[in-house]
Amino acid sequence: MGDTPERDAGQVERGYQRPVGDGPARAESLADLLGGRAGAVDATLPPLAFAAGWLLGGESLWAGVGAALAVGAIVAGVRLRRGDRPRSVLIGLLAVCVAALIAVRTGRAENFFLIQLLSNAASALVWTVSIVVRWPLLGVLVGAVLGQRARWRRDPALLRGYGRASWVWTATYVLRVAVFVPLYLGGQVLGLVVARVALTWPLVAAALAVSWVVLRRSLPAGHPGLRHPVTGEHAGG
Repeated sequence: MGDTPERDAGQVERGYQRPVGDGPARAESLADLLGGRAGAVDATLPPLAFAAGWLLGGESLWAGVGAALAVGAIVAGVRLRRGDRPRSVLIGLLAVCVAALIAVRTGRAENFFLIQLLSNAASALVWTVSIVVRWPLLGVLVGAVLGQRARWRRDPALLRGYGRASWVWTATYVLRVAVFVPLYLGGQVLGLVVARVALTWPLVAAALAVSWVVLRRSLPAGHPGLRHPVTGEHAGG
């Protein structure tokens, strides 16, 4: 296997010929294609604000919720100004509002993190199922970004690589659930905040890097890369 999945044309082996007319390959990483770290940083700000308000208010639930909602609104405004999709921004703000509502209605500060716990459990299940049914979500996401629809699935090497790399992301959700559950059951609000920060943007950055390594090492030497699935019309004779 090569150092990167996108090799120079002179190194392409029989059966993995680069489509005619394409220029030299560029070794894009998943971080280049998917980004994600900026959004992950944004996601940690409302929980941090909740903890700060909760503590400064003498463990006042209303102070924590008010701080989280205020910071959530500011984050939404910043995201809109930098060009994020309004739908994505709205979903992020809605998640903060729902978390705040659950905490207020139940009167338990730890319930501010219940949505996060449940969403990670659901994500772990969905990613696992996607791999089992051979529609790995990492391939779906990258394929959508590259405008490939389902063409990547007709490339056995890419399908296999996306499946292996998707296990990395599945593991991140399982890890979060394993950490969040005992903290939630123990009512450890500050512990949940620390876990939320530690297992958000640093974990996303690590998952982007590790899944990229797994993916590129799953591709055979000479494979033209993520942008060029080797389907019937591109395979050599």
